[in-house]
Amino acid sequence: MIRVVFNQKGGVGKSSITTNLAAISAAYGYRTLLVDLDSQCNTSQYVLGADAESPEDNIADYYQQTLGFSLFSREPMDFVHDTGFENLHIIPGHHDLLDIESKLQSKHKIYKLRDLLGKLKKDFDRIYIDTPPAFNFYSLSALIAADKVLIPFDCDDFSRKALYALLANIQETQEDHSENLALEGIVVNQFQPRANQPQRIVDALAEEGLPLFTSYLCSSVKMRESHEASEPLIYLAGGHKLTQQFIALFEEIEGVEVDVEQAQTAGA
Repeated sequence: MIRVVFNQKGGVGKSSITTNLAAISAAYGYRTLLVDLDSQCNTSQYVLGADAESPEDNIADYYQQTLGFSLFSREPMDFVHDTGFENLHIIPGHHDLLDIESKLQSKHKIYKLRDLLGKLKKDFDRIYIDTPPAFNFYSLSALIAADKVLIPFDCDDFSRKALYALLANIQETQEDHSENLALEGIVVNQFQPRANQPQRIVDALAEEGLPLFTSYLCSSVKMRESHEASEPLIYLAGGHKLTQQFIALFEEIEGVEVDVEQAQTAGA
């Protein structure tokens, strides 16, 4: 199963959601791969820490290879790195993604990510793709490569207005490139249960029939601590409220009954 976490708006928790869901997947026993397509490399830094600065054999190196700029050819697994967390692996991002985007577009390399992940699917139970905060070559490549898309949503009017353009882009991708791509659901993030506005916005989306997950994610300083420690929440604070919310969301997405104690123990 390949899932892409996508939103054209920045600051909605894309990298945090991608990484923490993948970490829970790994803690629960699934062999899991993260793919960092964002030139800011937040996901890579989250799980690799200082080792994310200049990793060789990153996703930009793969794209350079498709352009014929590499001196030697590498196999798909050569781009996969161990994170140090059991069952969790990553293809790191790199800032060179910005420099080569126009070359990739002009050479029509839009299906190359799908080719790479298609070869890696046999080695992994779950693949999670983090995307840049824009509808560009890389996010379109991720949508084409994925089976399902998750949309982070941060409960404000700007996000609600941007959501409709995002949904239109997903529909266009389905029609033009990937008819089997499914919108799996909208992840409500940074939810404030005591505030009226977030609940009002969420209720309005539900009334429109949009596929909202019922497991909401709240704001917490623990997330910033998790970023700073380069440890996803399941490893840093298995019993924390936000970790519990992520586990509940993972259970809802997977449609399975997750043993919370087992997941926490595995992540400890």
